[in-house]
Amino acid sequence: MERYRSPLVARHGEVEAVADVLRSAGAVARTLLITGGAGTGKTAVLGEAWRAAAEEGAKVLRLGWEDARGPAGTAALADAVCGVLAKIQDGRHLVRVTVVRRARSRTVGRGGEVALLSTLGEMLADAAQHVPFALIVDDIHRMPDPTASALGLLLRAFRPAGVPVVMAGRPTGPGQAGGARLPAAADRVLAAADRVLELPPLSSAEAGELIARRLGRPVEPDLVTAVLRSLGPLAGSPAAVLSVLASLEERGGLLELDGRICLMVPEGGLRLTADVRKLDAMELDVMELGRLGWPDASPDAGTVGMAAVLARLAERAEVRLDDLHRVRPLGGLPEAVGRALDDLVRDRVVTVDRDGAIAFAVPALAAALLTLPDRRDVRSLHAAITRSVTDRLGAAATGAAHPRLAGHAAAAGPALGAALAVPLLLAAARSGARPDSSWAARGYHSALRHLPPHDTRTTGVLRESAALGLRYGDHLGVLELGEPLLACLDGPHGGDRGGLEWVTRAWTLSALHEHRSPHTDDADPRYGAALGRVPAAAVLAGLGGLYGIGPLTPTTFRPGPAADRAPAADRAPDTDLVPGAGRVPDTDQESGSGAVPSPAEVRLLAAAVGGGAEFERARRDLPRDALGEAALGEAALDRLRNAAAYGDLAGALEAVLGERYVGAGQSTAVQYHAMVSEYLAGHWDSALSGARRIETRGRTDGAAGVGQLARALAAEIQLVRGEFGRAREWLDRIPESVVHPLVARARLGVGYWSGRGDEAVEEAWRDVRRARESGLLAGVDRVLLRILSITLEGNDPAAVRRTMEEMETLHEESASPMTREVVLLGRGMAHGDADSALAAYRLTRQRVDVLLRVDCCGCLAEVGDDPQSWLAEAMRSGHALGMGRPIRSRLGAAARRRNVSLPRRRAAREGRSERDARLIAMVSEGSTNRQIAARLACSEKTVEQRLTRLFQRTGCRSRVELAAAWLDGSLARQGLVPDAGPRRHGGDGTALPTG
Repeated sequence: MERYRSPLVARHGEVEAVADVLRSAGAVARTLLITGGAGTGKTAVLGEAWRAAAEEGAKVLRLGWEDARGPAGTAALADAVCGVLAKIQDGRHLVRVTVVRRARSRTVGRGGEVALLSTLGEMLADAAQHVPFALIVDDIHRMPDPTASALGLLLRAFRPAGVPVVMAGRPTGPGQAGGARLPAAADRVLAAADRVLELPPLSSAEAGELIARRLGRPVEPDLVTAVLRSLGPLAGSPAAVLSVLASLEERGGLLELDGRICLMVPEGGLRLTADVRKLDAMELDVMELGRLGWPDASPDAGTVGMAAVLARLAERAEVRLDDLHRVRPLGGLPEAVGRALDDLVRDRVVTVDRDGAIAFAVPALAAALLTLPDRRDVRSLHAAITRSVTDRLGAAATGAAHPRLAGHAAAAGPALGAALAVPLLLAAARSGARPDSSWAARGYHSALRHLPPHDTRTTGVLRESAALGLRYGDHLGVLELGEPLLACLDGPHGGDRGGLEWVTRAWTLSALHEHRSPHTDDADPRYGAALGRVPAAAVLAGLGGLYGIGPLTPTTFRPGPAADRAPAADRAPDTDLVPGAGRVPDTDQESGSGAVPSPAEVRLLAAAVGGGAEFERARRDLPRDALGEAALGEAALDRLRNAAAYGDLAGALEAVLGERYVGAGQSTAVQYHAMVSEYLAGHWDSALSGARRIETRGRTDGAAGVGQLARALAAEIQLVRGEFGRAREWLDRIPESVVHPLVARARLGVGYWSGRGDEAVEEAWRDVRRARESGLLAGVDRVLLRILSITLEGNDPAAVRRTMEEMETLHEESASPMTREVVLLGRGMAHGDADSALAAYRLTRQRVDVLLRVDCCGCLAEVGDDPQSWLAEAMRSGHALGMGRPIRSRLGAAARRRNVSLPRRRAAREGRSERDARLIAMVSEGSTNRQIAARLACSEKTVEQRLTRLFQRTGCRSRVELAAAWLDGSLARQGLVPDAGPRRHGGDGTALPTG
C-alpha cells in the first residue's frame, strides 16, 4: 500500500501514525493522545488522519462531549456515548442506547457510576463487533474535570474491545513548552493513553513552506522573516502564522512582485487577526496565542484592559514596572492594575527583564491589542510617568540620568509643557547613554516640535540632529527635519546662517540617499524654493538627475580652487548650544558631518558621469593631503566611474569620501549599491531580492517613484534569464521621461527579444543621443555593445561600422576602464580580433563583471584558438546566472559557426555542485517543480529526477528536510554543495583557458 502523503506541512509522519490507529478498528483497542501547544495543528492532524482512514474504508466517529445535556461527569459521558451508538445503524443501535439510559437512571453513588462506565464499555465493544469503528475525542483540555475523570476511568478499567481511541488536547498554564502538563483531571486521560504523540513547533523552513503554500506563490524571504519575528515564541505555531497572513490579506499588506509575494506593511505593523468585538468581550483565546497565550479560562476585563494600555504605552516608549507603580494614583488606573499586571507576567503574555522593562512576548499580539477602542488617555499616563521623576530631579537632570524617559516626554505631547519637555529631551539626546541612535533622534525631533523657529536653540538642535542622523545612516530621520528647517530658513536665524546651510545640505544628501528628488512633480515646491536660497545644496541636489534620481536639472557644477572647503557652509559648526551640551563634530574629524561632500567632491561626483577631460579637471580640483599627494588613488577613481555607470550614488560616495563615508543604515541608495554589487558578481537571485525590497520599501514609505534604476537592473536580469514578461513588467514601472543609459539598455533588449528589432535599435540610438545631450556618457558603452551585437546578428555592415565608430569616439571622450573593455570586446566581435577580445576578458576578470565576461567568452569562442574551452567557461558562468534564451542562442550560434558542440553541464563536478546548490536554493524558497523548470529551462520531469538524485545523495526524505539541511549548512559541511552555497556563482575561481 502506498504511504499516505498529508497536505499538511511537516505533519506527514504524525498524520500517518494517527491514521494507522484509526485503521485498526475492530482489531486492537489502542489509545493515542495527541498533544501540543495551541495552534500546532492537533485538530488539523485529526481531520487529515480521519480523511485518510475513511478513504481506505475505516469508520471513524467523534465523541461529542460538548453537546452532552446531562451534568458533567459520567452522565455527560453517557450522553456522548449514546450519540456515538446512535450512528451505528446495524439494527441494534436502539437496544444499546436503551441499555445505556437504563444504566444511567440507576446511577447512585460511586458504585452506580462504575456500573454505568462498565455498561458504556460493553455497549461500545458490542457495536464494534458488528460495525468496526474508531473514536476521536478532541479538545480534552476543555473537558469539565468530572467528565474527563470519567473518560479516563472508562479507558483504563473498561476499555471497549476493538475500539481504538484517538484524543487531542493541549497543555495549559504559563510557558507551556517542555514540562507543561494537561489540566489535573485530564492527567487521568493521559494515564489511559498507550502512546502520547507530541506535535513539535514548525521550524523556520517549515513555516516558510506553510506561508508559500497558503499564499499559493513563492514568497520573498523577507516576508517569512518578518512573520516569524512578529510571532516570537509562537513562530512555530501554524495557526499563529496563518492568523498573521489573514491579517495581512485583509489589510492589503501583500503584493505580488516579480513572481513573488512581498510584504507591504512595516515589520512592526504585523499583527494577529483580531476580531475587535471578540477581543472586547475578552474572548482572546480565539486568536490562538499558543504556548505563551492566556490560560484556558478567558481573562477578565481588567487583564485585557491592562494589556491594551501596556501595548499603547510600550508602542511609544520603554515602560518599566516601577513606572506603573509610581503613576497608579496619578493616572487614575484602578487598584486592580497590579493584579492584572501580575496575571500578564505570570501567564508570560508580557516579559520583564533585569531592569524591569516590560515587553510583549508576541509582538503581533501587542499590535492586535492596539486595534481595541481607546478608552484611556495614554498621553496623560506618559506625562505622569515623566513628572514622577522630574518633580524630584528636575527636567535636565532627569534627561541626563534617565534618557529612556525622553520617549514618554515625546509621547505625552501637549500634556507636558515645553518648559519641562525641551530641557529633558535635549539632555536625553545628548547623554550618549544608548548605542542606538533612534532614541536620541526621537528626542531631537520631539524637542523641535516644541521649539519655535525664532528660538536661539532651534538651529543648533537642527545641526545636532542632522549630524547624528548622518553618523548612523538614519536618512529618513534627517528627512523628518524638513518642516522645522523650512521654518528656520523662512524666518530669522540668529546669525547662524552657515549652520542652516549645512543642515540644508545634509537634508539634501539624505533625500538623495532615499532616491527622492525635490525636482519631481509630486515634491513639495517649498523645498525647491529653499534650495534656491542655498546654492551649495542646490548643486548637491543636481546630482540626483545624473544618478537616475529624479529629472535632470540644468545645474552648473562650477570649478573652484583646489583647497575648496567653504568653511562656513561645508563644516558642521562647533558651537555649544547650551552649557554641557554635546558638541557637533568637525567635518574633517568625524564622519558624522564629513559624510556631506564638499563642493569640489560634488563636482567630481558629477563629472564621473561625463567626459574624461571634465573628470580630469574635477580630479585636479580636489585638495591634496599634507604631503601633497592626490586625495584619491586610481583604484578609487575607477570604482567611482563604475558606480556612476550604474547610477550607484552610494558606491560613488564611498569611492570619493573614503573613510568619511557612512555605509550604515538601510537607505534606498545603500540597498541599490548592494544590488549593483550582487549583479556584477553574478549573484542575481540576491540582486532581484534587493530590487523587490527597494520597490516595496518605496511603496511602504509613500515614495513609489524611487528606485528607477533598480527597476531597470531587475529588468536586465530577467531579460538575460529569458523571462521577457517579467522584464517588461519592471520596465513598465519606469516613466518614459527617465533618461539613463541603464534604462535604455534594458529597453533595447526587451524590445529586440519581443520581436521589434529595428524599432528597438532606432529607439536605442535616440536614447544614446538624449544621454549625450544630457551629459550622461557613463553607461552608454553598454548600450552601444548591445546595438553592436544586434547589428552583427542582422548582418548589417554599415550599422556595424556606425556602432564601432560611436564606440571609439565615446572611448576617446570618456577614457574610462569600462569603455576600454567595451571597445576591446567590440573589436573582437566586429573585426575578429582575438587579442582585443582576450584583453577585454582579462579586464573583466579583474573588475568582476560576470555578464560581460560571458560575452567575452562567447566572442573568444568564435575568434579564439580553443572554442571548446571558451564555450565551457561561458556555459558555467551562464548557468550560474540562470541564463535563458538570449545567452543560450548566442552561444549556440557561436558553437555552430565553429562546428563544435555546446559542453554538457554534467562535464564538471564543480558545475554540478553549483547547479545542485541553485536547485536546493529554489526548493528552500518554496518554488514548485513547474517554477523551477521554467527557471532552469528544462522539463518538470527533469526537475523531479534531479530532486530524486539529491534525496539519495543527501539522505533527506522531503523537500522540507532538504531546505533545512541547506539553511543550517550541513550540506556544505558534508561537501555535498559548495561551502558558500549559491553565492559562489560567478566567482573568479575558473582557470584561464588557453586561447
